[in-house]
Amino acid sequence: MKGRGRHRAAAVACALVASACTSAPAGAPGDRAEPSDPTTSSTATAQPVREGEVTLAFGGDVHFEGGVAQLLERPREGLGAIGRTLRAADVAMVNLETPVTQRGSQDPKELEFAGDRYWFRTGPRAIDVLDAAGVDVVSVANNHAGDYGAAGLQDTLAAGRQGGIAMVGAGRGAAAYAPHVVEVGDLEVAFLAADGVQREGSSDVWSARPGALGTASARGSNAAALVAAVEAASAQDQLVVVYLHWGKEYESCPTHSQRLLARDLADAGADVVVGSHSHVLGGAGWAGDALVAYGLGNFVWYHDRQAQTGVLSVTLDADGVVAKSWTPARISPVDGRPVPVTGADRARAVADFRARQRCTGLAAERGDAQADDPAYESSVSRIDADLAQRMRRSHRPGCPVPLRDLRYLQMTHRDFDGRARTGEMVVHRRFAGQVRGLFGRLYAAGWPIARMRLVDDYRADDDLSMAANNTSGFNCRRVAGQTNWSQHAYGESIDINPVQNPYVRAGRVDPPAGRPYVGIDRSRSAPFRLGVINNEDLVVKAFDRIGWEWGGYWVSSKDYQHFAAP
Repeated sequence: MKGRGRHRAAAVACALVASACTSAPAGAPGDRAEPSDPTTSSTATAQPVREGEVTLAFGGDVHFEGGVAQLLERPREGLGAIGRTLRAADVAMVNLETPVTQRGSQDPKELEFAGDRYWFRTGPRAIDVLDAAGVDVVSVANNHAGDYGAAGLQDTLAAGRQGGIAMVGAGRGAAAYAPHVVEVGDLEVAFLAADGVQREGSSDVWSARPGALGTASARGSNAAALVAAVEAASAQDQLVVVYLHWGKEYESCPTHSQRLLARDLADAGADVVVGSHSHVLGGAGWAGDALVAYGLGNFVWYHDRQAQTGVLSVTLDADGVVAKSWTPARISPVDGRPVPVTGADRARAVADFRARQRCTGLAAERGDAQADDPAYESSVSRIDADLAQRMRRSHRPGCPVPLRDLRYLQMTHRDFDGRARTGEMVVHRRFAGQVRGLFGRLYAAGWPIARMRLVDDYRADDDLSMAANNTSGFNCRRVAGQTNWSQHAYGESIDINPVQNPYVRAGRVDPPAGRPYVGIDRSRSAPFRLGVINNEDLVVKAFDRIGWEWGGYWVSSKDYQHFAAP
């Protein structure tokens, strides 16, 4: 094993020599972190290796496009300083987001939107780069494995065998779900991988079928095969690692389907579940005894628009995870390699990674269950006498819309702690069905909403509702500082997470608690901030889908919380 007489397997099983190592170079995982904290920063000096334990290191998505291709000219340099952290582990794993081939033709990817189709490929020196960096295992179960068809995937697997790097997540039929097993002392670790994102083409390469070469799929009913593979490995007293390609692009919080799959894998016996695909870091925490890290982000990438990355190091004994650490890094704009961050930047990066756990619903302590994941529920009803009495502040005589034209909605949403809540809202009857479906899409995507109550709970005072970070719809009120009715008075407007998305105009910010969010980067590639609405993000797109406009696109002022019918 690394630092102790490293040995690679050419077949499914790999035996690694186990002898003590007293220290590791700078950038390696450091003092043992308590297993209740999945984001503890590593230090420069490692503790002595303990008998009966294995340390694993995980990085995110890797390819060799654009400026990253220059790494192929000097493969022995590997990935630079981050390689110290990878080599300090017994086994290091990343997601290889590219075929290693010069053959084949571009798959049509006819199931993907034309503007979202990308094709990657690289040469066999990519394997040499990863080998020099200390990578032992790669997942090839992703939405680029089939970019050049079955021939390209076949060449990729052959390059791995020739270069001594194990590849998981692809094969013929059921073999795609076969684990790569590593022996470390008296421990066996089974590595599996599967692709859970949208299928991009109809050929078998995107989902292995009997007799056909393809990737392991975790989509829909195919997830059962992955769960069965985890159960089989766990039944052999193997420690089980699952690397998934999953999630929604540019979103840090897990989707509903991710949470359900993580729960199923944990119940099946997985010890570690990690993933990538979204291009941004996700949160980490516990689903029972399983450590789940939803998103490791880009790792070696051709641009630095989502520069935050790092290595998750996990130590296990026969009973599972006993320690873990996060080594933060940033993607270089020059050659795409992850460069470890130091000093105050390191502390901030670790704190940021820790903060991402909040919306995952994962537990902070090993053994505790993750939050419930109920299906989305919603209802639409007329305003009855009891509700009218409750709404006596928000709807008064003289309001421009009668109660008979309003509808009361109850909808499941995720709060900032990743817990499912039942929210309520009143909108015009014309939009009730659309709004109901819209919030269903946000729930499925795991997008967090702090709270969703009628404004009457705040005496129909818009300032109080905003200060409470309340997401709301109807309120019979005037436009601030004007005599004309607000669109809220017609039930044609919704405000979402007002604190994170304040109303900004000359000399004023509403609510005042939103001041820290004035002037922040709201581009599509902006750093993750819980509950913040960004340009062209899934919230903006969801409202655009029903024809509503976002106040964040206004010119003279910016109302980032505000969505309204045209």
